[in-house]
Amino acid sequence: MVKVQLININEAFRVDWPRIGRSWQRMLINIHEESVISQRLAEVSTRVIHFRRLLFASHVCTDIMDEKIHPDVEDFSAEPLLDTFIKEIQKEEVVFLLGICVALVLVILTVVFFGNFWGSSKARNAVLLLGLCDSGKTLLFTRLLLGKFARSQTSITESSATYKSKNDRGSSWTLVDVPGHESLRVQIVEKYKAVARAVVFVVDSSVFQKDVRDVAEFLYSILTDGTVAKNTPALVVACNKQDISMAKSAKLIQQQLEKEMNTLRVTRSAALSSQDGAVGGSVYLGKRGKDFEFSQLPGRVEFIECSARGSKGEDGDVAGIDALEKSLARL
Repeated sequence: MVKVQLININEAFRVDWPRIGRSWQRMLINIHEESVISQRLAEVSTRVIHFRRLLFASHVCTDIMDEKIHPDVEDFSAEPLLDTFIKEIQKEEVVFLLGICVALVLVILTVVFFGNFWGSSKARNAVLLLGLCDSGKTLLFTRLLLGKFARSQTSITESSATYKSKNDRGSSWTLVDVPGHESLRVQIVEKYKAVARAVVFVVDSSVFQKDVRDVAEFLYSILTDGTVAKNTPALVVACNKQDISMAKSAKLIQQQLEKEMNTLRVTRSAALSSQDGAVGGSVYLGKRGKDFEFSQLPGRVEFIECSARGSKGEDGDVAGIDALEKSLARL
């Protein structure tokens, strides 16, 4: 009995060293892993604290720029900094995107504006020779192109050719001779008015007193046209046939035209009922409440004296149209 008990006691106190070793090994491994995790957590915590301070500094700088807080404030726990920073970034992103959109719109509008401006200026390269029948338009047309006298007759259709200005820029325009008959000129003026850079309105100075009403009505219809008023082409009133003794001077023709066109404006003002004075494509001529003067027009207006025939008739030189050539050179 005693022997059996001793054996049991020995078995009871027998130590399982391999198992203990494995237990210690696992414990040491767990301790090492916990140490590594703690170290990493400490690093992460440090980085988070550093990041939060950076966020707060950024937020403080923003508030300082906006003059919302004093620069000495260092309350890191005043509000959830991360959420605030995200909201601020979102706001900034919206403002930034709006700024980009506005900038793009401005660039597009600028390109469109200058494109239309230069394109329209380049497209409007026609110089229209207008006037009543027998005012000398066709002879002026020939003189400007050929530089010499040539017999002409009343035109029944428009004539056009390239005219080179006598200036240093070497500008060239499409010179268009428009027939003077009313039934013909309306359609041709309608065809070329949108591309007109200048209008040379030819007046027969020798019979102006007789034709003043017709001249004024024709010129009035041109100047009150909506397209012409919008493009504001230069207006050159060429007082032709100055070689004839009975010819009126350019100053007198201008004064009488202003009076006659002022009368026309009064008689036709009833039709101009809209606020901007535009009815049926027409605009109000001059300034309201004042007698009409050519100086009230927005574009350049010039009255010149010329003679398409010259002082010597068929043998005349081009000296009679020098003033007209100088005026065209300034376009």
